[in-house]
Amino acid sequence: MKRITAIASLFWACGMTATEQPAENTGVYEEYENKFYNEIKKELKEEDPSAGSGQAKKDELELVYKMDYTSIDIPESVDEFTTVWCNDPLSQGRTGTCWSFGASSFYESEIQRLTKQEIKLSELYIVYWEYVEKAREYITTKGESRFTDGSQPNAVTRMIKEYGVVPAESYSGKKEGQKFHDHKAMFDKMSRYLESLEKDSNWNEPDALLAIKSILDEHLGPPPSEIEYKGEKMSPKEFTENIAQINPDDYVDFISTLESPYFEKAEYAVPDNWWHDEEYNNVPLADFIKLIDHSVRNGYSVALGGDVSESGISPEKDVAMIPSYDIASENINDHARQFRFKNGSTTDDHIIHLVGYLEKNGENWYLIKDSGSSARNGNNEGYYFYHEDFIKLKTLTFTVHQDAAADLLKKMH
Repeated sequence: MKRITAIASLFWACGMTATEQPAENTGVYEEYENKFYNEIKKELKEEDPSAGSGQAKKDELELVYKMDYTSIDIPESVDEFTTVWCNDPLSQGRTGTCWSFGASSFYESEIQRLTKQEIKLSELYIVYWEYVEKAREYITTKGESRFTDGSQPNAVTRMIKEYGVVPAESYSGKKEGQKFHDHKAMFDKMSRYLESLEKDSNWNEPDALLAIKSILDEHLGPPPSEIEYKGEKMSPKEFTENIAQINPDDYVDFISTLESPYFEKAEYAVPDNWWHDEEYNNVPLADFIKLIDHSVRNGYSVALGGDVSESGISPEKDVAMIPSYDIASENINDHARQFRFKNGSTTDDHIIHLVGYLEKNGENWYLIKDSGSSARNGNNEGYYFYHEDFIKLKTLTFTVHQDAAADLLKKMH
């Protein structure tokens, strides 16, 4: 039996002016498969759900509801956008580490902006230490803290401050010959071990962390305490301070929620903020969106977090929009955001990297670099084109350099 999933895209009348009324959105059902994720599973020697007889393949495919894009005037190429510098997109494989891929890409762009160096950072070095700190908190709280593979962009900032960062050439997090990252077995093993501590009430932190590190070492490899970069030996922190020149204290995080007073610091109340960080700057939606747009137009990229399980996303067209049957553009405001966040229709799904902008038919579009598998099923592998309304309604948090936010930070209490 076919599984029906609602995935639709916004229809925007071709050639429509800013004063004309947009056409009503309608959709059609089409078969869909995540071809790139199937490629990952095939490489990992797992059964391909599209394999087998033609009838079996047909029955396995999802039937998805999406907009007919035949006459829609949407961006078609990365080349249409004005961009900041960034490294080429990478796949996060079968992992839940979008937060590290998205934020590491953000910091790569920051290194280039600040120093003109084009450096590829190791996402997995950060992942290693984030798991260690998650395990530490799980042990400290006797199983109360959350231990999953998800996290936030400012987790990368925290790990850089604590452990530094290293170039990708110094730590790949893969075994020799491994094409895609795959953390399923590793995560399952760590989870079972931590659950056994709770079952036995055995909360010996030094011994438990040694066990967690041994699992990480087995699957990712031990992280380096010293690296060699351009002929010089240095520690990860020395590389961070002297070569990458990243100061973690220069980066700030923003949210826009009615649950806390505006222009005050607040906790981002989502499960992946597992350490309950209360240093998010809470601002009205108008300021939230204005800062994102101001940043990218002035040479700063932005690490975004928010919802991607939406009917307005089309992996084949590389587009994310808000359909009119969800909400009219003029009705997207602070209350519409809050309503969707509280009823669970907006969730904290994915971390991505905003690296460009485009004005088209009087509207703003943003170029999104994405490590997820769906972003590699269109014509612009590793990228999505986000309409401004999608950012307004579905982006929950972002990280940016404090210099880009200087005027807004002056309003914070």
